[in-house]
Amino acid sequence: MSAQPDLLIERMKSGDQTAFTRVYDRYQEALHGVIYNIVKNRDVSEEILQDVFIKIWNNSDSYDSAQGRFFTWALNISRNASIDYLRSKRHKDGLKNLSTDNFVDILETSEDLDNSTNAIYLKKWINKLEPMCIKIIDVIFFKGFTFNDGAKELDMPSGTLKTRHRKCMMALRNMILN
Repeated sequence: MSAQPDLLIERMKSGDQTAFTRVYDRYQEALHGVIYNIVKNRDVSEEILQDVFIKIWNNSDSYDSAQGRFFTWALNISRNASIDYLRSKRHKDGLKNLSTDNFVDILETSEDLDNSTNAIYLKKWINKLEPMCIKIIDVIFFKGFTFNDGAKELDMPSGTLKTRHRKCMMALRNMILN
């Protein structure tokens, strides 16, 4: 990561609202794409995105650049907030009231979803991985499965899934950074 983004993050951590606005402008599209990919609802994904940036602002002092990139940290907050929403009573109650119109809308907006994913270049990089890594990242990261549920979905032991997931994420990281 270059000095410029590091400086911006440090300024945000010290309470600089202008820096926070720049961080928002820089990352909101990518984070929104990930959130939308998980919750599949534009209004809810925008609401979660706002909550994510409130968490980023309130917890920015917990970000440590020695532990990883800021984008990865923010991505994890986004992913966790999205999964929390899917597990929430509010979401489950909403599922009980779905009409077939909602499914038509999901199908019609799937092209927009692909464009959002392409916009953050994740799909491009992930598709270069071996097929098993593509499946693992899809199940664990994009669909939000736990390792136990993902292991059942992929028909493999949980420990094996964790090891392969770690290797796949390292391969993805090396591909992106090199």
